[in-house]
Amino acid sequence: MAGIQSKLLIVLLCSLSLIAPFADAIDVKYCKKNNNYAVKVSGVEINPYPIVRGKETTFTITASTETPISGGNLVIDVSYYFFGVYSETSDLCNKTSCPVTTGDFAISHSQSLPSVTPPGSYTLTMKLQDGKKKELTCITFDFSIGWYNSDSDEAVASI
Repeated sequence: MAGIQSKLLIVLLCSLSLIAPFADAIDVKYCKKNNNYAVKVSGVEINPYPIVRGKETTFTITASTETPISGGNLVIDVSYYFFGVYSETSDLCNKTSCPVTTGDFAISHSQSLPSVTPPGSYTLTMKLQDGKKKELTCITFDFSIGWYNSDSDEAVASI
């Protein structure tokens, strides 16, 4: 009987160790579910996660394209419980190497949030536009900002 209980405990601990890496997973979605975007996003990495107020956070988006991109804009909108709280438009070439050749590439954006940023749930929408403002991709995902500075990990998600 004790042997069976110890085996069950081992199986339970192994199961929990497999689930734990997904506890901070980010659910990334395309803005328009059935749209055939020219740029396919394969993942988002947030470091550190959860985001800590007053500490720089880096968002890295990995993607691929079948058509070279000579330039354009990265548009970021952030909402806090459905209220728009931040918006920024950046030159794509300041976030990745231009021209973007066919294949895989990464876009990186770093931001340090003020220490007065309220903790809680936020939604980020990121649009990538070419030089003529044609939307190449649009993704959205939720993230959280912690109440205090803690030992943070990295959150990784894929579509």
